[in-house]
Amino acid sequence: MARLPRLTLPGYPHHVIQRGNNRQPIFLDAADREVMWGLLCQYAREQQVAVHAYVLMDNHLHLLATPQVERGLTLLMQAVGRRYVRYFNQRHGRSGTLWEGRYRNTLIQAERHLLPCMAYLDLNPVRNGLCSDPAEFRWSSHGHYIGLRSDRLITPHPLYWDLGNTPFARDEAYAALVREGVSATEQRAITDSALNGWALGDADFLASLQQSTARRVVKSRAGRPPSDQDRRV
Repeated sequence: MARLPRLTLPGYPHHVIQRGNNRQPIFLDAADREVMWGLLCQYAREQQVAVHAYVLMDNHLHLLATPQVERGLTLLMQAVGRRYVRYFNQRHGRSGTLWEGRYRNTLIQAERHLLPCMAYLDLNPVRNGLCSDPAEFRWSSHGHYIGLRSDRLITPHPLYWDLGNTPFARDEAYAALVREGVSATEQRAITDSALNGWALGDADFLASLQQSTARRVVKSRAGRPPSDQDRRV
């Protein structure tokens, strides 16, 4: 069956996953992550993509981002992917592919899923045993949102500003949201939607979204659900 085109529309937040081929590491040390972070800063600005949250794991990365123009997200990921592979192969004396095919992405309903998706990204290092507290992990946007550091890659979504009237109030409210965690149901929905490319939102949102694109936004009944191994992101 032919592969569906990406579901990407300007003005909506998108959850993006890029994984290493055969689950191999894409970052071997802090220097690698620093290069990736710099490339994201450069090309997000050039391609008019607002990055709301990110996490750079050992063998994959997540972004939560809103493109402002039609092909902004596609061009961002293509440019970052090509530049980073050249850097990584040269630095580590290797050749060939680094990525597990094309990146995965989905479009999400901000009002229902943006803040849970941010918490999901922040808690990824904890779920994968890299730290016991998301504040301990340097390579995510969590530190920016709880006031530990300023991250120039980040453009907060308006829903974050609604968490409080002062920076301290927003920091505290967001930290509490992350401490509360993400339910297993929400976590599964966030993961499966990104891996399969189906929009994530309520029925009204999905119906309205379908009017904006000829591409199907929800999956049909048939098809194999993602395995537990696929969901481990």
